[in-house]
Amino acid sequence: LAPATAHFHRSLSSNTFFNLKILSYVLSVFPKMSEENVHPQETSVADFEKNAREKSSEFVWTYHNAPGERGQTFMDNCEAFKRYRLIPRNLRDVYIRDTSVTVLGTKLDLPVAIAPTAAHIFVHPEAELATFRGAAAMKTGMVLSSWSHHTLEDVAAAAPSGVRWFYMLFYRDRGRMKQLLERAERAGYTAIFLTVDSPIYPFSLRKRPVAFPVKMRLPNVWLDDVVPYTPGTLQHEAYLTRIAKEAATWDDVKWVLRNTSLPVVLKGILSADDAQIAVDLGVSGIYVSNHGGREQDGLPATIDVLPDIVDAVGGKAEVYPDG
Repeated sequence: LAPATAHFHRSLSSNTFFNLKILSYVLSVFPKMSEENVHPQETSVADFEKNAREKSSEFVWTYHNAPGERGQTFMDNCEAFKRYRLIPRNLRDVYIRDTSVTVLGTKLDLPVAIAPTAAHIFVHPEAELATFRGAAAMKTGMVLSSWSHHTLEDVAAAAPSGVRWFYMLFYRDRGRMKQLLERAERAGYTAIFLTVDSPIYPFSLRKRPVAFPVKMRLPNVWLDDVVPYTPGTLQHEAYLTRIAKEAATWDDVKWVLRNTSLPVVLKGILSADDAQIAVDLGVSGIYVSNHGGREQDGLPATIDVLPDIVDAVGGKAEVYPDG
């Protein structure tokens, strides 16, 4: 890689993997492609993105792919990778190739995993069930979003041998969080991911209702609550604002660590200082993410801050970038 700094090389040779949001599209539409007897020709992420764009309505594409504010971070995520080059190591035996990587104690055949993304129902009638089956077929992992259309138990049952991790929101009611942690453990999820880069959720700022193209459910958010409001309405947004804890703190992270036996990964870390604090608390993974540039514009590209974070962690936790 160029610039060929030693610390950058270490950052990519550690247990890292890329969580590319676009693969949630690809793996969820793949069953459709098989049914239509269409042989997929995609060989790059750009090909996958083009395929997903062609299969998506304007609303769905905008929902999943729209940048925040002016799109500075959104665009820089792509441009930053163009600033680096691959340095080949020649005269190596390449007849046997191994792309496997071990993440949180589990071997994955593919060093690309599915990031937590909402509303897979927009791109496939089986939503996250199809995405998880696709991930399991590729023998890689998937982080199930709390904004899933299906319960975490139903997704687990869709591919019992699949590697699955659960992304949990911070809630004002810790009893709700405890219930979700216990359900995730019983359903065979092997890690808890916490998003720490959303101090304000978009729904708390929305002034107008949103009309979704399909009927949505949020069973991992509603739990046992009776929700009389339709997702997208201002009443439902107000309900979410009441139950979710937007301004989470390190105390909330400590509480999660005390109340689960599963490894905990923090998603949204961009600061080496924050990474060091997380490691000192006992977090198992640092997920370097800027939310795809969708939440807070003006943040650095993930690959640009990755080396400093890896150095700060010092091998005490795994590091995963997305973007």
